[in-house]
Amino acid sequence: MKELTPREIVAELDKYIVGQKKAKRAVAVALRNRTRRLKLEDSIKEDITPKNILMIGPTGVGKTEIARRLAKLAGSPFIKVEATKYTEVGYVGRDVESMIRDIMSVGVTMVKQEMQESVVSEAEEHTEEALLELLFPKKRQKQKEKQPGPIVRPVGAFSLNPEEGSGPSIMGTAIQVGIPIFDKKGKSKPEEPRQETPEDIASRERFREMLRAGKLEDKVVEISVNQNFQLPGIEMMGSGFEDMESSLSGIFNSFGGNQKRKRVTVARAREIIMAEEIDKLIDREKVNDEAKQRVEQTGIIFIDEIDKIAAKGERGGGQDVSREGVQRDILPIVEGATVNTKWGQVNTDHILFIAAGAFNVSKPSDLIPELQGRFPLRVELDSLGKEDFLRILTEPKNALTKQYMELLKTENVEIEFTDDAIDRLAGLAAEVNSKLENIGARRLHTIMEALLDELSFDAPDIAPTRVVITEQYVNEKLINLVKDQDLGKYIL
Repeated sequence: MKELTPREIVAELDKYIVGQKKAKRAVAVALRNRTRRLKLEDSIKEDITPKNILMIGPTGVGKTEIARRLAKLAGSPFIKVEATKYTEVGYVGRDVESMIRDIMSVGVTMVKQEMQESVVSEAEEHTEEALLELLFPKKRQKQKEKQPGPIVRPVGAFSLNPEEGSGPSIMGTAIQVGIPIFDKKGKSKPEEPRQETPEDIASRERFREMLRAGKLEDKVVEISVNQNFQLPGIEMMGSGFEDMESSLSGIFNSFGGNQKRKRVTVARAREIIMAEEIDKLIDREKVNDEAKQRVEQTGIIFIDEIDKIAAKGERGGGQDVSREGVQRDILPIVEGATVNTKWGQVNTDHILFIAAGAFNVSKPSDLIPELQGRFPLRVELDSLGKEDFLRILTEPKNALTKQYMELLKTENVEIEFTDDAIDRLAGLAAEVNSKLENIGARRLHTIMEALLDELSFDAPDIAPTRVVITEQYVNEKLINLVKDQDLGKYIL
């Protein structure tokens, strides 16, 4: 992220998203400004807040995809939330602070995975030694049989010389009396492992070679497995209860007696032991601190469907009763607040918020003025036409036609799209969007599914084969869409 210029960021987004140059430029500048800010002195760095972005455009034009690809490109903690899921304080439902707890969870997972990768080699060594101990345990000194009773050991002699005339001198032997230590089964604790002989070392190395060669994967061994305490599933809403289950589980797991002996294969034992060794090598406090730092400085929260909580002034009651209240609750989070999480307090001053909505019923001006002011950058995304659909079907790295080609290739069915067929599909998508509800690029999914429905169903039976998708093939399979004016019967 630190090496990419705004122009290079736009070029990376172009690999996955067609058009929408204004939106790409806006998010590229916002991302670059974050890296610029981190290079400043602390005295001015804290005063520079991110310029939040409001994307306005119909559904299916790439609003969510731009934010998701941007976060992946930057390596930042990212979550997508829907504004309609939240309710104002006093109503049953999710409170807006839960979005901060969600992004912290994402950040912790991200940092933990990175740290796990850094300790894999060390964990593999420990895992190999643990497996060898299970397969070829080190010999221990035999414990001599001892009769139950106290242990008496002489520790030295002593003498008492009383004063003259008071009695004879006393001489004796000092002894130590002790109680033998037994385990729960009544046996004495084993001694330390004895020194291995050259034969033992050679045998152990042979087991090591067989283990590395994969010859012992199916051998059954007995290991101790940690049993995590799980509470029954209870759906509880509100800020005071969201983390209760994990907190109580942690309290119960802190008590002893949560291990269970289990017989598994060496292959499965390797997975279990490896996970435990990696967990031992990771500093949890360091993970939490690093995750908190990333979330606070580079986190991105995408708030979708924000237009659904924008209530018009003349409306009142019914489903609009809490819309303005949700806006008031979102406002302090976007402005900058400190939220309590189970990982500590998280400050939202420098989290980048990207909001999006179609605004086909309401307008951005229907949002409360304070919330409007917290999204100073507004970008309008263009509706998609035939030329855009044509590019979407061919240009992106994961173009829709390429996806279906790869899916059917797994069934040994090779398909090929001619230029005329792709042009016809793009034109058909634009036509349906113009006559029905405009759902943007999502229309291509419904058309492609209708086109390849029969081929996808019969693929296992006709393989291996090669099918060329021509314009005539498209017209035959989608004849109802071509002829029938009531297109709503055939495509949603």
